[in-house]
Amino acid sequence: MELKDYLSVLRAYWRGVTAWVLLGVAMATGLSLVQPKVYQADASGFVSSGTSSSPGDASVGDMLAKSRAASYVDIAKSRATAQTVIDSLGLKADPAGLIGSVTVTQPLDTVLISVAARAATPVAAQKLADAWVEALKVQVDQIENPNGTSTTALHIVPIEAAELPTSPVSPNTKRNVALGFAVGLLLGVGYAVLRNQLDRKLRRAEDIERQFGVTVAAAIPASPALARKKGGSLPLVVARGPRPVADPVHSGEAFLKLRTNLQFMDIDNPPRVIVVTSPMPGDGKSTIAANLAAALSMADRRVVLIDGDLRRPVVAASFGLVEGAGLTDLLIGRVDFADVAQQVGGLPNLLVLAAGPKPPNPSELLGSKAMRRLLDWLADRGYTVIIDAPPLLPVTDAAVLTASADGALIAVSAGQTLDTQLAAALGALKGVQGHTLGVVLNRVSPKAANTGYYGGYYAAEPRQRELPLPAAV
Repeated sequence: MELKDYLSVLRAYWRGVTAWVLLGVAMATGLSLVQPKVYQADASGFVSSGTSSSPGDASVGDMLAKSRAASYVDIAKSRATAQTVIDSLGLKADPAGLIGSVTVTQPLDTVLISVAARAATPVAAQKLADAWVEALKVQVDQIENPNGTSTTALHIVPIEAAELPTSPVSPNTKRNVALGFAVGLLLGVGYAVLRNQLDRKLRRAEDIERQFGVTVAAAIPASPALARKKGGSLPLVVARGPRPVADPVHSGEAFLKLRTNLQFMDIDNPPRVIVVTSPMPGDGKSTIAANLAAALSMADRRVVLIDGDLRRPVVAASFGLVEGAGLTDLLIGRVDFADVAQQVGGLPNLLVLAAGPKPPNPSELLGSKAMRRLLDWLADRGYTVIIDAPPLLPVTDAAVLTASADGALIAVSAGQTLDTQLAAALGALKGVQGHTLGVVLNRVSPKAANTGYYGGYYAAEPRQRELPLPAAV
C-alpha cells in the first residue's frame, strides 16, 4: 500500500480510528488518576577532608575525597543507613524497602553526593531526603573517625537541604496521555488497515476499476433528493428548471456526466440500447435509469425508457403514466408501439414504455425474438433505448436483456454492495456474452464524488438549456 492508500483507508474508517485514539487517551488519563501520587525531594552532601595548612595537602585531600565518594554512595544505600533514618524519623518501615524509595548518586568528578527521596506526601519526601544525608554523615563518621578526635578525617557536610516539592513526579499525566494517544493511534491505524483488508464492501471508484477492470461511468452522490420511499415515485433530479431545494449536492450533474461518458465510450458507434441493472435490489437502478433517460432527452436525443422489470414495475407509475398496457402487450402482438408509448410532460423527447400486465414467464418473454426485434426497430429509428431491468443475481431477466442490447450499466451502492456480488453480476453478463458498459457507483459521499467546487457553482445558478451532444456518425 502507498501513502495515498493509507490516507484513503483512514478517511474510510476515521470513526474507528478516532474511537481507538479516544480509548487510548481515556485509559491513560484514568490510569494516571488512580495511581498514587509520589513526591520527590532532593538534598546533597559534600565530602570534606577537613582543614589543611598547605595547597599540596588540600589537593591530596580533594583527590582522596573524590575517590572515597564513590564508596560513600554504597554506604548511603546500606541497610545500616536506612535503619538510622528509620530511628531518627520514627518510621515503621523495613530498611530494605525504604532503600527503594531513595536514589543516591555522585556527579562525575565531584565530591558531592546527591540524595533523591520519594514519598507519598511533600513533607515526608523532604524529611526523608534531609534525614538520609544526616544518616550518611553518621555512618561515614563511624567509619572514618570512630573516636571523633581526628580533624583531617573525611566526613560528610550537608550543604543543600531539601525543598518542599510542589507537584508530584509520578504519575506523569502529560506523558501518559501522550503515550496513550500514540498507542491509540497505532491501534486505530492497525484496525483501519485490517478492516480494509477484511471489508468486502465497495466504496471507491478506483478500487472497482483496479479489482474488476471495468470502467466506473459515474459516481452519483448521496442526496436527499434521490431518496425514494418504499412504494414512492422515482425521484427525477435532471428535469429542466432550477435545482431542487432538497438536492444540496446537485446530484443531477452526475447524471449529465454519465450521459457524456456514454456518448464518448465509442464516438463512432455510441450505445443505442442500454440495460440498467444492479446485483441486488435496492441499489437505485430504477432511479438511475429514469434520470439517465431524462438527461439524454434533454440533449435533443429521442429516448425511450422501457420498464423491463416485469416482476416489480415502477417506472410508469413514478412518471404518473398508465401502467395497465405496455411492453408485454407489445411483445405478444396485441398492440403497436405507438399505442402504448407514453409522452412525459416537460420532456418532449422522452417516451416511456410501461411494463404492462405481469406475465408468468418474464425471462422467456424478455429473451424472445420479439423483444430483440423491438429493440432493433427502435435503434434503427434513431431512438436511444434505456431499459430498467431487474437485479442480476436474484433472476436472469437482466442478463437475457443484455444479450440483446449494446451493453449494461451496473448500479452498485457505495458502502453496501459486496465485491463478491459485483463479481457474480459481471459473471452473469459474461455468461450470456453480454457487454458491460460500466459501473455506476451510487450513494457516494458528496466529498468523495468531487462535487464540491462545481456543486457550489451550480447551486447558485439555475440550470440553463444545454447544447445537444453530437449525433453518431
